[in-house]
Amino acid sequence: MKAAILIWQKQLRKALVHPEEIVGMLIQPILWVILFGVGMRSMMGATAPDSGSDYMTFIVPGIVALTAVSGAIAGGSTWLNERIIGIVKEYLAAPIPRLSILTGNAAGIVTKVLIQSVIIFIVGLLMGAQINANPLGWFGGLVLIAGYGIGFSGFALGVASSTDSSEGYHMMIFLLQLPLLFLSNSLYPLETLPVWMRIGAYINPTTYVVTGLRQTTLELPPAMGSMTNIPVILCYLVSAGFAALGMYAALKAFKRAIS
Repeated sequence: MKAAILIWQKQLRKALVHPEEIVGMLIQPILWVILFGVGMRSMMGATAPDSGSDYMTFIVPGIVALTAVSGAIAGGSTWLNERIIGIVKEYLAAPIPRLSILTGNAAGIVTKVLIQSVIIFIVGLLMGAQINANPLGWFGGLVLIAGYGIGFSGFALGVASSTDSSEGYHMMIFLLQLPLLFLSNSLYPLETLPVWMRIGAYINPTTYVVTGLRQTTLELPPAMGSMTNIPVILCYLVSAGFAALGMYAALKAFKRAIS
């Protein structure tokens, strides 16, 4: 446990020394909120009055999910670089549990993801999103984001443990990123999707995390689709299951890499 905390602290100190890392990862989701969100809000406002701000509220959880995925990808890339230059070998030479190495890195990734997610929520609020003022709702939303971030960081660390090529890593992780974002209800209500996409969305953990965020942290009008078609307890269960599955995949890949 102590080793995991030390690695977590190392990751956070690195982010403080190089704040451009966090700023760089925030640029893409902020641009999504400002450019895509505002553009769609204007279009929907022109076709259906008073629905523009509803869409901004609707899209913010999807942008938060995108932020979590981007943060996990960056964390996996850092892990790959540490493997290539030999830092991971130094970890392995130390008398610490192997699981602590992965846990510390995953905790560092998720901490940065949570900070970035709060910033995205603030940007969304400034752009007109209707945020729920209930502190318990915010805490519940952070729990959902943490579970999702742990799960995807686990898969990212697993992929980074399975390849020695930076290009190969980004190509493999790219195949996970797009379906997680677009084959879900991040950008559009489930009710508007064709049947085959809706089936894919229901087996996508992003759908449950985004739906849970809408139920706990937002005040979304019914015009943008029902928020109660998926029970919030199921959203938490899927988030927890995804976190466990991601870390299991990371541990298996890590053991294969050092064997």
